[in-house]
Amino acid sequence: MLKSKVVLITGSSRGIGKAILERFAVESFDIIACSNKKNKIHIEYCKRLSKKNKIKIYPLFFNFNSKDEINEGVENIKKLNVKINYLINNAGIITTSSFQMTKESDLNEIFKVNFLNQFYFTQHISKMMIRTDGSKGIVNISSSSGLDNDTGRSVYSASKASMISISSTLSKELSAFKIRVNTIAPGLIETDMMRNNTKEEYIEKMLNRVSLKRIGKPEEIANVVFFLCSDLSSYINGQTIRVDGGMH
Repeated sequence: MLKSKVVLITGSSRGIGKAILERFAVESFDIIACSNKKNKIHIEYCKRLSKKNKIKIYPLFFNFNSKDEINEGVENIKKLNVKINYLINNAGIITTSSFQMTKESDLNEIFKVNFLNQFYFTQHISKMMIRTDGSKGIVNISSSSGLDNDTGRSVYSASKASMISISSTLSKELSAFKIRVNTIAPGLIETDMMRNNTKEEYIEKMLNRVSLKRIGKPEEIANVVFFLCSDLSSYINGQTIRVDGGMH
C-alpha cells in the first residue's frame, strides 16, 4: 500500500519510537531515524533492520534540548537529499513533581524538549515536506496527560497539551499543501520512560481507570501512527486520537 516513501521519526531508539521505526521498516519505508545521543547499539540495529527489510535507514543524532544541535540535525537531514513524506514527532521527556515543588529548570527543559524545539524543528521539516509530491502527514505523539492533567505532572501535561493545540492549528494551515496533521494521546504504555518515572502504586491507580485493565504495548501506538500515515486515513485531519485502553 505504501512504497518508496520516507518517514522521519524522532526519539526512535527506544520505547514507542523504536516500535514506530520497526513498523515502518516492515512496510518498506525509507527512514530517517533521529535519536538524542549517539548509540552504537542503535546504529547496528538500524543496519540489521535495513538489510532485513531492504530499505534505507539513516540514523541521526541531536538533542532536542539544544537549538544548535537541532540546527545541525536539520542541515544533516537536508544533505540526505530525500523527499520526506511523513514526520513523527515522538521525542519527549517527563518529570513528576507537585506544582509547588516544580523547579524552574525542569519547567524550562520540559517545555524546550516537548514543545518549543519541536515547534521549531517542525517549522524546518514542514517546509521541506511542502516540496514532496504524493501523500504527506505529520503525527505528533502527545499523551493522555495532555487531556486529563494528571496529578504531579503539571508541567509535562501542559507541554503535551501544547502539542495537541498546535496540531489543530497546523492541520488547518498545512492542509493547503496537502499535509495532514494529527495527534496521538497514548495512555499507560510499557516503556522504560514510563517505568522509570511512575511509581508502582500510581500505575495500579491508573489501571483502575483503564477499561481494558492492562498496560498498552508500544506496538499498539505504532499501529495507529502507521494508520494515520496510510491512505486508509486520507480523510482524517486535525484529530487527537486517544490510545489508552479506554481510560476514564
